[in-house]
Amino acid sequence: MLRKYRTKQGKQMIFAFVLAAMFISQISTFNCAYAQVAGLNTLSMLKLPSAPRTAALGANYLSVWSPTDLNVGLDNPSLISTQYDNRLVLNYTGFFAGSNAGTVAYGRDFHRFGSFLFGLQFNSYGHFDAYDENEQEEGTFYASDVAAYVGWGLNIDSCFSIGVSFRPVWSQYESYTAFAFALNVAGSYVSSDKRFAATIQARNTGTQIATFNGTSERLPFDLSASMSYKASNAPFRLYFAMDQLTRWNLSYSDPLNPTVQFDPYTGEELAKPWYDGIATALDHIARHCAVGIEAEIKKVLFLQLGYRFRQTAEMGADDRTNINLSGFSYGFGLHTKKFDFSFARRNYHLGQAPNYLSLSFKF
Repeated sequence: MLRKYRTKQGKQMIFAFVLAAMFISQISTFNCAYAQVAGLNTLSMLKLPSAPRTAALGANYLSVWSPTDLNVGLDNPSLISTQYDNRLVLNYTGFFAGSNAGTVAYGRDFHRFGSFLFGLQFNSYGHFDAYDENEQEEGTFYASDVAAYVGWGLNIDSCFSIGVSFRPVWSQYESYTAFAFALNVAGSYVSSDKRFAATIQARNTGTQIATFNGTSERLPFDLSASMSYKASNAPFRLYFAMDQLTRWNLSYSDPLNPTVQFDPYTGEELAKPWYDGIATALDHIARHCAVGIEAEIKKVLFLQLGYRFRQTAEMGADDRTNINLSGFSYGFGLHTKKFDFSFARRNYHLGQAPNYLSLSFKF
C-alpha cells in the first residue's frame, strides 16, 4: 500500500481531501440536474479505458491490490503504490477505421511526499477529407486529443487510502481547439489479506478553459463504485462495478421506435402489464453494472472475462441470426520478473472491437 502518514502534515492532507470530496458532491449534484445520457459531454476520451486488464473486465477502473500493475493506479489514484517506483508502462489501443490511442506512465516514490504517477495520453482519430459548404474538396485534416496525467495517493492506515489525479486535456479537431482540466478523487479500502478491495471515485470533475466554438460543454462526470473479491485458496477473483450513480435512467428513447404504444382506433395509450414496471427497474439497475472474473494460473498467467449490460442494450444487433457478443470483453496477462504483458479485446458491436496492448517493466 501507500506510505503511512501519521504526522500533522498527513492530517492536513486528509482534511484537504475531505474538502475536495465536499466540492465533488456539489459538482455531482449539478451534473445530475443537467446531464443527459449521451451527446452533451465533451472530451469523451476521459472516460475510455486505456489498460487491457481494465477493458477485459468490462470496467472503467479496478479495485484490486496490484503492486506491479501501474494501470491500476493510473485509473484509480487511491491505489498508487510505493512499489510503482521506477516502473514504466506503455499502453496502445487500436480503435476503428485507423484511429488509435496510447498511454505512457512512470511511477516515482518521493518518500516524504508519497508516491506519484506521471503520464501522457493521446487519442488520434486519423485523417478526414475536408469540404466547403459547396462540397468542394479542400484537402484533409486531423483530429486528436492529448492529456497529461499527475496522480498522487496517501495511505491513511493499513486498510484505507485516498488519492487524487489531475489531467489537463488539449483537443484539436481541424481548426477548432479546446482546453480543459479534469480531476479524479478516489477513496479505497483493501483488507489486510488483500483478498477484498472496494473503491468510490468521482471522475472527470472539472471545466473547459477554452472551448471549440465559444460554448462551454460539460466533461463526462461519473460517480462510481467498484470492488473485487478473491475467496481463500480460490484461483480466481470476482469484480463488480457500478457507474453513473448520479443518474437513475441511462436508457435511450428512440423516437423512431417508441416504447409507448397507442390503440389504433381510440388513440389512447395502451395499458402496460403489471410486471412491466419491475422489468424497467431491473433494466435501469443493470445498465449501471459491470461484472468480471479473473483466473490466475501459478501467478504467471492471468485470464480475464467481463460483461457490461448497457453496452449490450445499446449496441446489440437486431439480426437474431448473429450471436450478440456486444458488451462482452476478454483478455490475458503474463507476469514475469522482468516485465508484464497484457492483451484485451472489448466487443462494442458485431462490426468492430478495439484491441488493447500493454507492456510494463521496472528499471
